[in-house]
Amino acid sequence: MGGNETSVTEFILLGFPLGPRTKLLLFGLFSLFYAFTLLGNGVILGLICLDRRLHTPMYFFLSHLAFVDIAYACNTVPQMLANLLSPAQPISFAGCLTQTFLFLNFAITECILLVVMSYDCYVAICRPLWYSAIMNWRVCTILVGTSWTLGVFLALVHLGLLLPLPFCGPQTVNHFFCEIIAVLKLACTDTRINELVVLAGAVSVLVGPFSSIVTSYLQILRAILRIQSGEGRQKAFSTCSSHLCVVGLFYGTAIVTYVGPQHKNSRELKKYLPLFHSLFNPMLNPLIYSLRNKEVKGALKRMLLKEGAP
Repeated sequence: MGGNETSVTEFILLGFPLGPRTKLLLFGLFSLFYAFTLLGNGVILGLICLDRRLHTPMYFFLSHLAFVDIAYACNTVPQMLANLLSPAQPISFAGCLTQTFLFLNFAITECILLVVMSYDCYVAICRPLWYSAIMNWRVCTILVGTSWTLGVFLALVHLGLLLPLPFCGPQTVNHFFCEIIAVLKLACTDTRINELVVLAGAVSVLVGPFSSIVTSYLQILRAILRIQSGEGRQKAFSTCSSHLCVVGLFYGTAIVTYVGPQHKNSRELKKYLPLFHSLFNPMLNPLIYSLRNKEVKGALKRMLLKEGAP
């Protein structure tokens, strides 16, 4: 920021331009989703921490994914709920940029974590005899640390390019949170470089990792088809099917939002797609992993029986 051109010190989030009754309905629905998100991911985190049988690389990565999902929701949903109940309250310039930074940080971290989890599946299915040697705790810690470090670094790059831009009005962000593209549209200068960097960043953290995940799963599929016993095939498939569902939900919506064609007619629709990252995916991920994973269901059952024992 700087210069006499900068006069905007706060923004108004437009949110959802709907009638009062519809907003009240969405408030109730999204509040329920938000509660399920915090509860579901909190349970996953608790089970992984407390049950020693889940102290494996796969669940170590899953615990970080659950933490990212909680952080995603807490970053954007509370303000969205507040704006659904009452006239939009202003958000400070610093608060808006903080929200942008945190959203980018968590999004990039989750992208890389999903790649790491696909690699873990690949090693478990395609290199089972080498699994313990390859996926040791030192390697797992480095992979998770790299995911978080890259998330912070790349988010700081976008923030560093956003901070110097002058904002002299209007101050209404056409979104339910301070999404970077929506904020860039309010700058009183040419933002083509920023938009190119956002596109390049999206390609590098979405298309590249997604391609590597697809390649990993093609190798996994080939390995599963070579397994002779039906029970062995089912066990191998169940090991990674949950992760594949999460990958499809996350990357599908993210690629459509940031890499797909930016037509004027599609902008309003794309405004709602980040709801998948902020609310729907974080709520669904614990359900996917718990309903399709015998080890998580077993850990939950043991925990409930332990709590219910006299």
